[in-house]
Amino acid sequence: MFHRDLTIFAFLLSLFAVSGPVTAAGNRPAVVELFTSQGCDSCPAADSFLGELAQRPDVIALAYHVTYHDGLGWTDRFGLPEARKRQEGYARALSLASIYTPQMVVDGVFDRVGSDRPRVLASLVGQRIGPSIQLSQQDGRLDIEIGELEKKTVGEIWLVGYSAELQTKVTRGENAGKTLTEYSIVRSLTSLGTWDGNRKKVSLALSSLPSTASKAALLIQAPGQGQIIGAATMDLH
Repeated sequence: MFHRDLTIFAFLLSLFAVSGPVTAAGNRPAVVELFTSQGCDSCPAADSFLGELAQRPDVIALAYHVTYHDGLGWTDRFGLPEARKRQEGYARALSLASIYTPQMVVDGVFDRVGSDRPRVLASLVGQRIGPSIQLSQQDGRLDIEIGELEKKTVGEIWLVGYSAELQTKVTRGENAGKTLTEYSIVRSLTSLGTWDGNRKKVSLALSSLPSTASKAALLIQAPGQGQIIGAATMDLH
């Protein structure tokens, strides 16, 4: 019996030696995307709520500042042209009649009013499984390694550069006289191509991210701006 056990152990050990390191699927954070504007008087409450969510280890919180409120008297300094395009993409994917602020989209599938804490928090309940994602930086480069999934899935890879927390004194518009504290402000959104469910490595220059970004997030999303499949984040040096 002892000899048999040693034989089995040696066989199992050889499997690990041949296959090399295994990158297994595991729990992934929820992704909460807020569409907001400094020119919207109902947005500060949602901005503050997003700041709370950003402190949770099981959440990646991202704030996209849209520009379509800029005509109301105040130009949002964080306005991002890609924000409206992404919001309109969700409107199509989720069959929404219109776009609005403050809007939160959870995991690409739940549309919520950004200040509706009970419904947003309910959307975050439960575990989420996705591919392991490793982000690292060295020698001026950002290295990305995505693990494989047993059930092969096609996804789009997005790299998001964002600022953790900033304040703005607003002197005009609907929030005139307020000092706004805003969180997880998206400064860039870049497509890195597709993922087929197998292991994938991507390397790019850190200089391709804006200097205003203090953090980076990697999102893997079903085609057509569908459900979030995988997500990870890291601080930028």
